[in-house]
Amino acid sequence: MTRLIVAGGGGGDAVAAVMLDAALYGMDDRAVILTYAWDRLLIDPVPGPRGPADFTRLQPLTPSVSAVPAEATLMPPAGSTLPRLAAELPHTFALVNPYCGVQGMARQIEELIDRLDPVSVDLLDVGGDILAQGDEPTLRSPLADALSLAACARIDAPVRLLVAGPGLDGEIPVETLRDRLGPVIHNLTAEEATRVGAVMEWHPSEATAMLTATARGARGLCEIRDAGLPVPLTDDGPTVHESDLGAAFESNRLASAVATTTSLAEAEQHSRDICGYSEIDYERDKATRLGTLPASAFDPDAVLRRIDRFQAEARARGITHTTFRRLAEVLGISGAQRTELRDLLLKTHPDQYAAPLWRLTPRGREVPAPRACDPLRNA
Repeated sequence: MTRLIVAGGGGGDAVAAVMLDAALYGMDDRAVILTYAWDRLLIDPVPGPRGPADFTRLQPLTPSVSAVPAEATLMPPAGSTLPRLAAELPHTFALVNPYCGVQGMARQIEELIDRLDPVSVDLLDVGGDILAQGDEPTLRSPLADALSLAACARIDAPVRLLVAGPGLDGEIPVETLRDRLGPVIHNLTAEEATRVGAVMEWHPSEATAMLTATARGARGLCEIRDAGLPVPLTDDGPTVHESDLGAAFESNRLASAVATTTSLAEAEQHSRDICGYSEIDYERDKATRLGTLPASAFDPDAVLRRIDRFQAEARARGITHTTFRRLAEVLGISGAQRTELRDLLLKTHPDQYAAPLWRLTPRGREVPAPRACDPLRNA
């Protein structure tokens, strides 16, 4: 009884797929999760997604698809969370290769369907930017989801489009998504969130961190990313919706444009033409900036002073929570120093750890969650 879940944006979507698989189908059989190896610069200093050539010790599943086992390694300096996910979770993580464009990705999905004969095929996106039209001013990272959506729309098999945690990626406000989401099919619970709790202690995904936090009851306003986007933590957070895949594809200008692509470079150019940018270009620019910054020693006293300053300023903005990624980027912490930062926070601020988020207000004094559209409207 095999199931196939396509993690639309990779990274955190793959972790959410594990949680959702257990929530919707139980633990007797586990899905094969097809995902990108695209972990952004906190984990991978090389911009863009990783392809099969970046790994060693992959396990072939089909002529075009390999699984990433725990013993897989990456060619330096590339990085990926997939081998560690394979080591800590009982699912099979299959590597999608976007470098051959949507036509190649569709072929990879079709090969897996032929090989696995799955009882279901789901396309999962955390946050809902897969439902974007392409011209939304708050859209930041549409390419991965657009490629996945276009590939699933091309295959000759039924695919269910699932959106978990609408609005939690900080890209499209939930009020904008409301008419596109479709019915709620599940509300994630605290118990279901614990299935990936250990993974979320180290995984950098902010959207999935907020998904699990809202399932555990966190409410308020969470600041994320290097840009400090405010994301409401509301009762919409732990919901899972079944959306219309065909309608999503038809309304997503970028997905429609990349549907016949045969390379990632070609798809990138469509993103520049339609959205005005390529998220991989942003990663390239950021990687260059980070590479010019001088390395400095980890000074706990200086870090704590900067944390206090950040918290005071964030509270003044109405922020109640933040992600570890946001903290690390605000403080300029990267690489191995992230472990030192986490250890320092757990030692000095243990009562503010609302796993896997960090609470910026004293326990029991969280402010009410704002309406989902307010932060972006007032930003």
